[in-house]
Amino acid sequence: MPDKFTTQERSRIMSRVKNRDTAPEKLVRQLLHKMGYRFRLQRKDLPGKPDIVLPKHKKVIFVHGCFWHGHAGCSRGARPTSNSDFWNQKIEKNINRDKNVQAQLCESGWQSLGSIKE
Repeated sequence: MPDKFTTQERSRIMSRVKNRDTAPEKLVRQLLHKMGYRFRLQRKDLPGKPDIVLPKHKKVIFVHGCFWHGHAGCSRGARPTSNSDFWNQKIEKNINRDKNVQAQLCESGWQSLGSIKE
């Protein structure tokens, strides 16, 4: 099925996709704060620049979107059928990067609380 948007329209739409301060991320932060946890955001000194870092507990939280991180068994994680080679490579690369980041964090003593789906 062809894209219903022109290349320029699709580019404009995709340029507006945020990579931080998303609604699910804000919700998780709000819940953590209400529970009394204090945290830091987007720490650049940690592998993968986790969305939420609980330094006191040495835990990190990644709020991953289902589409971009290839969550299996999720309707929002379905891959596009057009230009499938490109999308499969891109999403597999994201999945592999996530695994590497998890391993690096574990090696340095941090525990990841998993990925929370958007």
